[in-house]
Amino acid sequence: MELYNGRPDNDKDRLPREMRVYDLLDSLGIEYVRADHEAAMTMEACQAVDRALGMLMCKNLFLCNRQKTAFYLLLMPGDKKFKTKELSSQIGSARLSFAEAEDMLRYLDIEPGSVSVMGLMNDHDHAVKLLVDEDILKGEYIGCHPCVNTSSLKIKTGDIMDKLLPALGHKAQVVHLIGE
Repeated sequence: MELYNGRPDNDKDRLPREMRVYDLLDSLGIEYVRADHEAAMTMEACQAVDRALGMLMCKNLFLCNRQKTAFYLLLMPGDKKFKTKELSSQIGSARLSFAEAEDMLRYLDIEPGSVSVMGLMNDHDHAVKLLVDEDILKGEYIGCHPCVNTSSLKIKTGDIMDKLLPALGHKAQVVHLIGE
């Protein structure tokens, strides 16, 4: 798997949502390393990407409450197990579940398998609350998709937290997940 610094040379065979990610990152002066690969639909499929980028990809879960009145994007280490009860008590939202594909598309302009912090660029109404496991913040880099699961990015954690999120008008709520 080959690594590239920055955006693709051309947008041939690239979705507009992916190219908008590169446009945003470039406009904010955020440097990134990119790997192009086959569709990564599972965390297991991300392992080759992890090795190529020299880091662990972030697990991104799009969640909602039972009434579908509150939506959450959770970033957590890819090797941690997710336990609903553990998170629910911290954010004061009982009965969390995975949001539907239609909701991913409506709020983040992302399809299943491509969920990423980058999708917040499409959440203009700030309907999605960002939750970040504290262990993510301990790493130098965050690995995520550019709104498609055929590419992966390695971006400095500080750039995500200090440049990207403020530019998007989003704040992260830090959570503590044991995940055992």
